[in-house]
Amino acid sequence: MNKYIFIIAIVVGLLNSACQNDFLDREPLDATSSDIFFDTPEQMRAYLNTFYNRNNFPKYANHGSDFDSDNEVAGTPDLRLQGTRVVTPTGSINFGDVRSINFFFDNYRRVEANYSLQDYQQYLGEAYFFRALIYFDLMRSYGDIQIITEELGPDSPELYNARDPRNKVADFIIHQLDSAAIYLTADKTTGAGRINRWMALLIQSRVALYEGSWEKYHEGTDFGVENADPDKYFSKAVEASEELIDSGVYEVYSTGNPDKDYKDLFSLLDYSSNSELMFWQNFDQSVTQGDGSFTNDRFFRMRTPSNRTITKQLADAYLCVDGKPIAGNPLFGGYNLLAIEAQNRDPRFYQTIATPDQVWQILSNDELKYWSSVYNSLNSTADYNAPSGYIIQKGYNPDTEYHVQQYEESPGLIYRYAEALLNFAEAKAELGTLTQDDIDKSIKVLRERVGMPNLVLSGITTDLNWDFPDLSPIINEIRRERRVELAAEGFRWDDIARWAAADELIVGTRPKGFMASQIEENPFPIDENGFLDPFQNAIPNGYGFRLDRDYLNSIPESQIVLNDNLTQNPGW
Repeated sequence: MNKYIFIIAIVVGLLNSACQNDFLDREPLDATSSDIFFDTPEQMRAYLNTFYNRNNFPKYANHGSDFDSDNEVAGTPDLRLQGTRVVTPTGSINFGDVRSINFFFDNYRRVEANYSLQDYQQYLGEAYFFRALIYFDLMRSYGDIQIITEELGPDSPELYNARDPRNKVADFIIHQLDSAAIYLTADKTTGAGRINRWMALLIQSRVALYEGSWEKYHEGTDFGVENADPDKYFSKAVEASEELIDSGVYEVYSTGNPDKDYKDLFSLLDYSSNSELMFWQNFDQSVTQGDGSFTNDRFFRMRTPSNRTITKQLADAYLCVDGKPIAGNPLFGGYNLLAIEAQNRDPRFYQTIATPDQVWQILSNDELKYWSSVYNSLNSTADYNAPSGYIIQKGYNPDTEYHVQQYEESPGLIYRYAEALLNFAEAKAELGTLTQDDIDKSIKVLRERVGMPNLVLSGITTDLNWDFPDLSPIINEIRRERRVELAAEGFRWDDIARWAAADELIVGTRPKGFMASQIEENPFPIDENGFLDPFQNAIPNGYGFRLDRDYLNSIPESQIVLNDNLTQNPGW
């Protein structure tokens, strides 16, 4: 069986390599028998290359990755937000990657016969890192999950274990990342090669913040944790993120131009020397175009909204340039025109949301075309459909030289340093130990890039529209900062889930858009105040997310039939 598992792993790796050539850097193996596998560090590396895939490292998606939240809206309502999912009758919990990584741990010690730890410790660290990633994905999906640390056969009794509680799983993940940080290189690298120590610390801060928040805000519900200890995880999040911050290895990308640096960060072609991007995928057209392989075409597909747009809920979250909310602020010009709505706002507003006066395309003859061309044609064709009106440009490069459908070289952005700053500030705030010095080393750094004033703990302006009026002003403002800085990067649903915030943000709501009077053609409904209300007919009562069920996925019925010790998640 081991022999065939290895053969499958190599085949999967070869299939992946077409899309990730520089990312994997494989070498051919002369033999595939498990009897000799892992005899050398090179064989360890070749096996671990198969885990550098899009399951573990999803690329930066076209138009962003927040369509399962209140940040973005697509053509149809998200099933989870609607509350219309049903129990999965067949299928399995994805333990395939668990088994594959455990195969490594069961066999890697063969290399010890001829090599010292220093020769292969990088790959050992990667294995711990990947096992942590795999289990974090399982925990976010299902909560309680079986912890399995060795490759199991079809008759292994451990297959029929009950699910381990989520806090035990979280501890396991954090310990795996502790081990990864010990063995992984501390070199910064180009970011497009292999995992390093600092990435392990970033993910550790992410996991710890997630579990700490979950235990705190789901307390007393069906999703609560027995013997919850959220502060333990918040403290770990602080420890991991602060070590990364204090290392000085990374810093926020800035050229000193607050009007474009944030936008440019997401539209570069090469991040080899970038100070902020910790990990990214390099798609090389010259390698893949000849063999028909798909690379990436993010820039090409983001030329038009294509039914994917930013919500008014997100747009309203951006502060004015004085660092105060738009409610009651004389700097806010209102909603009649997008160009006016964007005036005097946090520059991340118009660097995330395209405004008519910004460059849409740079043609081959250097002619400039502007987003006004798109706004004037909204809803004229399917490609120009814009449910909310707010066109997303974060992640888009207007230079048409790089718009090559299916063979484009737009890189995949995976981990960036800004997240560590936000994790640090939030964890400290949750512990109740956040100081102005902490703000200055985290939030201030992000705001300085775009020329926004610092967040001052003693001078927070009350926002009549805070998402969480029952929580402290500082928690509200740090959550706002996270939302704005990480908009469309795929963090929002996880934040809503760990904050148990669907009751405030999702249930009974609908995504809204900008003032409909701005556009000539409009196939979408309009609310009583004149704003686009694209799902007014589809979900007249708003999202039907079930608070007693939809924070977790269902366990497939077929798995419960096979294992009497498995229990279904709440509400399913």
